[in-house]
Amino acid sequence: MILISGTTPEVDLPIALRSRIEERMACMAQGEPFDPDLHGQIVVVEEGDSLEAISTAVGFDILANAVTGVCFGEPGYEPSFEVCEENASCYELVFVFGDGDEGIVIFIPKGVEIDPELLAYCQTYATAAPGVDTP
Repeated sequence: MILISGTTPEVDLPIALRSRIEERMACMAQGEPFDPDLHGQIVVVEEGDSLEAISTAVGFDILANAVTGVCFGEPGYEPSFEVCEENASCYELVFVFGDGDEGIVIFIPKGVEIDPELLAYCQTYATAAPGVDTP
């Protein structure tokens, strides 16, 4: 798992994914230099990351409703994300808690081995990002 902490991701990522992350960072920072402590956390899931490891890194179970505790796949489940988008290179989950000033964005790359339950979650809820044709 990669935690993005600067204005440009300092890790080797595919160009399309890097571009999408930089677009999201610019949107979150609204003209300021990106600061994860101010604007929110960005996480990139890597091949082999478990749901438990992802949830530990972000501080909550991403597949459970933050209010009711009902989990994905259980009757009455309602997701807690603000946005779940499918881009050509990845899925993007945006969570905003509290007064909406700060959030957590989780990028789930396509083309790598991702936890099957997380992949099913993204495929169930994702909508196509505006202006993006998805395969």
